[in-house]
Amino acid sequence: MKRPFLRASILYVVLFISACKSTELAITQASASQQAPYQAARTKYHDLLHTKLEVSFDWQRQHLHGVATLKLQPHCFPQRYLVLDAQGFVVHGVARLEAHTKSTLAHTYDGKKLTIDLGKALNAGETYWVEVAYTAQPNELPVHKAASLSSSKGLFFINPDGSNPAKPQQIWTQGEPQANSCWFPTIDAPNQRCTQELYITVDERFKTLSNGILGYSKLNEDHTRTDYWHMDLPHAPYLFMLAVGEFAVVQDAWEDIEVNYYVEPAYEQYAKAIFGHTPEMLEFFSQKLAYPYPWPKYSQIVVRDYLAGAMENTSAAVFTNALQVDDRELLDRDYDDIIAHELFHHWFGDLVTCESWSHLPLNESFACLGAHSWHEHKYGAYAGDLSIWNTLQGYLQEASRKQVNLIRFHYDDVGELFDRHSYNKGALVL
Repeated sequence: MKRPFLRASILYVVLFISACKSTELAITQASASQQAPYQAARTKYHDLLHTKLEVSFDWQRQHLHGVATLKLQPHCFPQRYLVLDAQGFVVHGVARLEAHTKSTLAHTYDGKKLTIDLGKALNAGETYWVEVAYTAQPNELPVHKAASLSSSKGLFFINPDGSNPAKPQQIWTQGEPQANSCWFPTIDAPNQRCTQELYITVDERFKTLSNGILGYSKLNEDHTRTDYWHMDLPHAPYLFMLAVGEFAVVQDAWEDIEVNYYVEPAYEQYAKAIFGHTPEMLEFFSQKLAYPYPWPKYSQIVVRDYLAGAMENTSAAVFTNALQVDDRELLDRDYDDIIAHELFHHWFGDLVTCESWSHLPLNESFACLGAHSWHEHKYGAYAGDLSIWNTLQGYLQEASRKQVNLIRFHYDDVGELFDRHSYNKGALVL
């Protein structure tokens, strides 16, 4: 009788000490988070209504030459000044467009913010157009030591190098959370939404991808080509994207929606084996949410040297080249989890968007939940439970050293929020 009692006593003490340590950890981290600055949603002085971009590239210098034409209006009160996020640019000129005239606007620029004097105070709801001619220099931005998405330079040039002379030439972007302002001037906040046009001029051999629909391709006299992409539904600036490279495009479809897979030519024959469940996912999620997929197309592109696993850019998701595999590798595993995650974002994140990054679980927790739902639907209850169990183990691993609120208004760096609390724990709560 004594031995079971002793075991129970020891277990109680261990659990008590563990609970005390967990409580102490939680209190310590809660106190630390309160010391970090309060991060409010971005104050809206102007509404960004439309963005038109005309871009070309200097591969040698790794620069982007651009002209941005923005349509805006004061949000609530009269405004004379417009402040745009514009990181590391050379600003060549700023003008206001009215009817058929263009008038130069006074402006100041500190390397991060472009402050434009509109010449007079404009009333709330009064629309106006501003044009900015600029050069983006992403590789000349200061290097951040923080290994987080918040230190992204937004625009990436991929070239062959000494360690990999066969590496393909590519350009791709990574905007979340606030790095798209490294390649075009904007109000880089998730509580802005606008429609979009993008004219991309590249060498004829390259294919391009952006949000929305490819309107046309025009051959130029200098052996370049200009592709015109347009997104006629509003979405947040961090979801804008472009990609350039020698991709094979494998076509698929769901109902009347164009579904395409962009991969390197060597993996063209495997693209449907990798991404082929996408049409079925589109059907399942549309039925599950009783809300049909809302965007005009869905493309998925695999790029080299990507920063993360994937990114849910509206109608054009980007994936790491870890997904470029052959049939033999697909015997060992599939990539349904990450594919379903990015697709579910097109309802939670792209359609319904967090007001500020403090609300990030609105995006990420629901996307994880979508992947769980897909596994249960496609492979059965056991597969769904296993998916949830794996998510739980990932959360508990982080929780042993870090315990924070799901919704966090106090933080130093937005990259802190992209953790297993925002993803795993949020999905488990849902």
